[in-house]
Amino acid sequence: MNSVDLDPSGASAEGERLQKVMAASGVASRRVSEDLIAQGRVTVNGEIVTEPGRRVLPADLITVDGTAIQTDTTKRYVMLNKPVGVVSSLADEGGRRDLREYTRDYEERLFNVGRLDAATSGLLVLTNDGELAHVLAHPSFGVSKTYIAKVAGVVNAQTIAKLTRGIELDDGPIAADKARALPGSSRAETLVELTLHSGRNRIVRRMMDAVGHPVIELVRRQFGPLHLGTLPVGRTRDLTKVELGQLLTIARSAEATGGRVGEAVSSTDSDTPPEAATQSRGFDTPPTAATQPAEGDAE
Repeated sequence: MNSVDLDPSGASAEGERLQKVMAASGVASRRVSEDLIAQGRVTVNGEIVTEPGRRVLPADLITVDGTAIQTDTTKRYVMLNKPVGVVSSLADEGGRRDLREYTRDYEERLFNVGRLDAATSGLLVLTNDGELAHVLAHPSFGVSKTYIAKVAGVVNAQTIAKLTRGIELDDGPIAADKARALPGSSRAETLVELTLHSGRNRIVRRMMDAVGHPVIELVRRQFGPLHLGTLPVGRTRDLTKVELGQLLTIARSAEATGGRVGEAVSSTDSDTPPEAATQSRGFDTPPTAATQPAEGDAE
């Protein structure tokens, strides 16, 4: 990257000063933002800026330490722990419970990024940012998702290997990016963690059916860099600045390259020990209800 030192007196009268925009976005105070700029840790449209007098426009892409920031304060980003029995729609014609239960209290008109089956609980993103939603939900961008499935029977190492090696379904082959059996299983049931980037319909259920272990309960614990954590079922929260920055970074990367995203700023799930994953699976102990979060969730 080239360093850009601009004379404040020669900057365009349009736009806002960079440090003011950073402060308004919640990155840091204006004084700390000036220090970050002076240290060469801020870029505008891919160029390092070291002069706080730089003026920026709403369309400019700003990063701090390589992480994107959202300068449009009209945008909102919300995480929902969707319960079982709620359809991923804002107007269900069949009269079933839908996402309006969770969006009606927000001033912004929020919509869901992607879908979860009514029978699946877990992490769903709600936003009014259409561009971000398109990137995150579109299958061609391949944002990774991690699920915990309680399935029938004992899942052995050979079955786990088959899931990651690939299996043939009616609509083509599919392979999990990662798969492992978790502690807390029994002779009748196994907890399986699956990470994949496919956006195909009911893909986890169909994969487990194909290897002879039908899904009993299913929770999505992770979406790209976002972790469900201890958020209770049926509750929402705004994304943190760090989470939002990670989402914006992978979305902008995907738009720029047209390639698969999700791994670069994603997760620690490959480094999460099985015990921690079991604690955070979203099932009670004993694992009988996917609609209650585990206590002491580690994610």
